Amino acid sequence: MEILKPTDLKKKFNDPWIAPYEKVITMADNDLVEIVEYHPCISGSHWLVNQYKNTSKLILNAYRDGNKQVFLTKVGKEPLNLKASVNAAGIEEVAIDDENNTVKVVHSGLAGAGVGAGMCRGMGDGIKQVEIYEKGGGSKLGKAGVITPKMEKVVIGIDDTDTKDEGATWTMAHNVGIELKKEGFEYLDHIIVQLYPHNPHKTQNCVSIALTFAVFPEEKGKLIKRTIELLKRDTLSDKTAIAILNGLTIPQELFEYSMKAKTGMVSVKEAEKVAKDLNIRLIAVTGNHGKIGALAALGLYNDPDEAVKVYY
Repeated sequence: MEILKPTDLKKKFNDPWIAPYEKVITMADNDLVEIVEYHPCISGSHWLVNQYKNTSKLILNAYRDGNKQVFLTKVGKEPLNLKASVNAAGIEEVAIDDENNTVKVVHSGLAGAGVGAGMCRGMGDGIKQVEIYEKGGGSKLGKAGVITPKMEKVVIGIDDTDTKDEGATWTMAHNVGIELKKEGFEYLDHIIVQLYPHNPHKTQNCVSIALTFAVFPEEKGKLIKRTIELLKRDTLSDKTAIAILNGLTIPQELFEYSMKAKTGMVSVKEAEKVAKDLNIRLIAVTGNHGKIGALAALGLYNDPDEAVKVYY
């Protein structure tokens, strides 16, 4: 076994058949881990996501968005039965090291998928080190343990930043995310959640936004504080509010609340009760009305297809 840092890998291997990943991020929540990887190819990861889902018992969910591939996994170890073309690659182990605040994910793959297992991933940003068990290449097996810092997931729901005369919540929320990214926060995604279209209080399209971030535990307070500061600076509304969800799971009660907000009217009082029952922070940035949509955005952030559906 070789243990190498990304800089070591780049110096040792500059072969034309190695394409470095852009970045790898891991977020932990008890016995769950979410792995976010930015693949070298725009759509090349679609093949990989399909293979991983077919091969790995540890994977609970997986999807691709552009060159970003996301795997929700269990912690554990499950041997892989690799077969060329059919089950060519997968994850066989996910382990959390709380003492060192790291996550190790062991990837295995045949041929090109084996090269990606450690050689390509190991050169990406966010990697602490890689344990190369089998180099891979050609028709050989590649196997490696990829070790990354352990982070946590924070989802921020945002609503009511515009007025009937000007503004747009989806753009303002994204610009807040981009500014936070420039300040060093790991801005992962922006999800538009369609709410009840017949709401008489809407400005027009009636949507709220969920922004997702990977953060270190000590950064969470600063992230929320800066989000509030940026919204106070830029919002055009006196009804702006945010909601904050920590971790990798969505409570069933929260999902049901979000669906209710998509299909009918919900009061601020009801939103506050659901948030209190689930220990979710609701913060009035400039007013309380935005709490309704901000909370609703959290319950659907992990299902963009459902999030954008319109219910008449």
